[in-house]
Amino acid sequence: MDLDQLRQLLDLIRAHECAEFEIEHEGLRLKVRKGLAEGVAAPAAALPAAAAATAAGPLAPVVPAGVPPGAAAPDIGIDAEIELAIVKSPIVGTFYRSAEPGTAPFVEVGAMVKKGQVLCIIEAMKLMNEIDCEYDGEVVNVFVENAQPVQYGERLFAIRTR
Repeated sequence: MDLDQLRQLLDLIRAHECAEFEIEHEGLRLKVRKGLAEGVAAPAAALPAAAAATAAGPLAPVVPAGVPPGAAAPDIGIDAEIELAIVKSPIVGTFYRSAEPGTAPFVEVGAMVKKGQVLCIIEAMKLMNEIDCEYDGEVVNVFVENAQPVQYGERLFAIRTR
């Protein structure tokens, strides 16, 4: 795969607003993920099968955008790495941010959460499944819109752990 093909592929990914894309071609494996929050990007990491089967993902270091992979983060006067825990969907279903239509969401971006606190509900086969937080911290991103379908392993929330 030459540089022009790579640029075309990245343009297609941007045009279709893909959150995550992976391709393997002639021994080259490319994995692209959209940033977790504006101005930051998460490095891709291969997960063992056991870790991928859990509802909550591993803590992933986040470095400022524009830093090439493998390069050290620039010294910006504060800790450039932020530990984020990614809460993933343990089942296929419909994502709901609140218990009933018209009521306040369980959590908002910026809310402090505790281990065991309900983050959302996923409806699967007419059963409402509460998704609990496995971390203490602050909600920094909600990846899914209310009443949208989710897949197994899809990212739901990013939480800055304490």
